[in-house]
Amino acid sequence: MAKLIYVSNVSLDGYIEDEHGSFDWTAPSDEFFAFITDLVRPVGTYLYGRRLYESMAVWETDPALSAQSELMGDFANVWQAAEKVVYSTTLGAVPTAKTRLERDFDPDSVRDIKASATSDLTVGGANLAAHAFKAGLVDECHLFVYPVLVGGGKPSLPRDTRAELELLDERRFGNGVVYLRYRVSL
Repeated sequence: MAKLIYVSNVSLDGYIEDEHGSFDWTAPSDEFFAFITDLVRPVGTYLYGRRLYESMAVWETDPALSAQSELMGDFANVWQAAEKVVYSTTLGAVPTAKTRLERDFDPDSVRDIKASATSDLTVGGANLAAHAFKAGLVDECHLFVYPVLVGGGKPSLPRDTRAELELLDERRFGNGVVYLRYRVSL
C-alpha cells in the first residue's frame, strides 16, 4: 500500500503562512529546491486544498516559470507528471492536466486511492492535511522548518489531533532550513 505523506514548509513557531497569508519567507535555495524535487519525484498523486493547488498550478500554466532554470524546468516536469486531486467547494474548474476536482474530502476514497496506488501520495495544504490526520490517513510527515518566527497565521499541524512521531531522517541546508522526516503513529 502506498503511503500518504504530508509535506510542509513551516516557520520555527509552527506556521505555514503569516497572519496576512504571506509565505514569502519560504523562497528556496538551489540546493533546497533540488532536494525537494528529488523528494517528490516518485510521488504519483498530490492531494491539494484549493489555495495550495492554485499556487502550484503555475508549474503547468506558466511556461515562463519552468524556463527560468534547469532546476525549475525539472520541478515543473515532475509536478506535471503526477496526478492531482483538488478538494474545493468553491473552485469552478481546474486548469491543469491529470487533475480532478472533488467537492468533499472523503477519507474512504483516500484509503481506496492509497490501497490501489503504485507510488506514494502527498497531501498539501494545512486544512486538508488536518482532515487527513484526523482520519488517521497520514503515514509520514516531512517538515521543512525555516529559521523564522512569523508570530501567528495558519498552523502547519492540526491543533486538535494527537500523534506520536518517530524521526526517520533529518538534514540541514545551508540557508538554515532543517528537513525533518517522521513516521506518524496516531
